[in-house]
Amino acid sequence: MIAQGDPNECGVRDEFLSNPTSRNLSPYDQRAAQRSAPMLASTTPVILTFNEAPNIARTLGKLGWARDIVVVDSGSTDETIAICKATPNVRLFHRSFDEHASQWNFAIHETNIVSEWVLALDADYVLSDGLVDELIALKPSAGIDGYDARFRYCVFGRALSGSLYPPVTVLFRRQHGRYKKDGHTQRLTVAGTVSSLASEIFHDDRKPFSRWLSSQDRYATLECDLLAETQTRHLRWKDKIRKMILLAPLMTPVYCLIVKRGLLDGWAGLYYAAQRTIAELILSAKLIERLLQKRGTAEK
Repeated sequence: MIAQGDPNECGVRDEFLSNPTSRNLSPYDQRAAQRSAPMLASTTPVILTFNEAPNIARTLGKLGWARDIVVVDSGSTDETIAICKATPNVRLFHRSFDEHASQWNFAIHETNIVSEWVLALDADYVLSDGLVDELIALKPSAGIDGYDARFRYCVFGRALSGSLYPPVTVLFRRQHGRYKKDGHTQRLTVAGTVSSLASEIFHDDRKPFSRWLSSQDRYATLECDLLAETQTRHLRWKDKIRKMILLAPLMTPVYCLIVKRGLLDGWAGLYYAAQRTIAELILSAKLIERLLQKRGTAEK
């Protein structure tokens, strides 16, 4: 068992313990003090959900400071909706899913958010205590329109030594940000300068492997479309490697286990390396399938 406060524990400590000024306050007074912080008072967390019962309670648990939380659900059939409705500061919306970019744009621009800033979170993003403290002290200049955050990847609550997960712009001025489609996911465009937060967010998805695997076929198809439609010279370096088909699946386990020190994380590190390798293998198979289909059509 991991002791409380262990750096390998993903965001389960009490959300106020890292702020020395709040340790002697009651939970009610702690939340009141947080809500009075200018940046927190002007920020609305926004979350997209679909059958996120294994994750959403932990994510919402770190957002007690928020006056308003917007959750857009795309048809959950598990306990996700019940968990959200049990959280007093959540406003719940329903929208059928078409693609990530349009879902995010709806959540940010069509749900009557009045705050200047939004904090865009996946349902498995758990704020660290340090990041909450950083938001409390944050005073953005007029030229800053967004902030990137680094991630600490977790496997069923175990924080890994490293991962392939890149920084993401999660905090931005609502009127200056808009999403566009980017492969199987989305990319945020921000009008002004994007700075970086010093603290990290825990990426802690505890849905079962079967759920993860069922998503990979759809994701790989969208990534395959992106690689086929984009000239190689315009691709990011990771996508250039993927377009070489079998190179990415060969490189991924070495990179995860050796370069990112996954071997030090035991079974959790092996699990993560296996997931990432399987995802790259599925994408390579999709690329080969498309190549064979194209050749078959040409031979006719």
